Amino acid sequence: MSAPGEIGPISRESTAAIIADRLRSAIMHGSLAPGDQLGETDLAGRLGVSRGPLREATQRLVQEGLLRSERHRGLFVVELTADDVRDVYTARLAVERAACELVVRGDRGGAVAHLTRALDRLREAAGTGDRTAMSDADQAFHQTLVRASGSPRLERMAQTLLVETRMCLTVMQQVYPEPSELVEEHQKLLDAIADGDEELLLRLIGSHMMDTVERVNASEPPA
Repeated sequence: MSAPGEIGPISRESTAAIIADRLRSAIMHGSLAPGDQLGETDLAGRLGVSRGPLREATQRLVQEGLLRSERHRGLFVVELTADDVRDVYTARLAVERAACELVVRGDRGGAVAHLTRALDRLREAAGTGDRTAMSDADQAFHQTLVRASGSPRLERMAQTLLVETRMCLTVMQQVYPEPSELVEEHQKLLDAIADGDEELLLRLIGSHMMDTVERVNASEPPA
């Protein structure tokens, strides 16, 4: 084990984790788009890594549902449908309800301070009218909320779901709330946490998530 501050070789496991983080970010921000095929040789060259840790990293993302593996064809970034959006938000609600319970019963002051800064960034993005910037700031708020719960496992689950949410942006653009509405919804969440009103907070996070599902349902053409 290296001494604190000592620069030494990165273990294979650590390298795989770093590669997985890079790939998640690329998927989230569209550098690797839904449906893209991942060529192992090309990707290893671009990342400057060997194939061993790359394979381990991509297998992690397959398990997380961000990549799919096709026999004799290779790896592809998953493509998400309206049904997937609904499923993502249903799962997000389960994770974020649990996080809200922990936050409101824990260090509310610290959570409010971090969430206030996240809300300020969301308000700034809403002021520009840039939907992509709003989406990024929206997700950052929710990442902050789950992180404030103090649960590493909830945070890990939320991270994958938030990447999938960002991948859904094409579907979501048609149903994304107006800037003022988006800011108001998050302000209400913050106020409920500050007031320690757990019942209201859980009701708000539920409607916040399921309203999106209803918008997706409404936007679909009839069968």
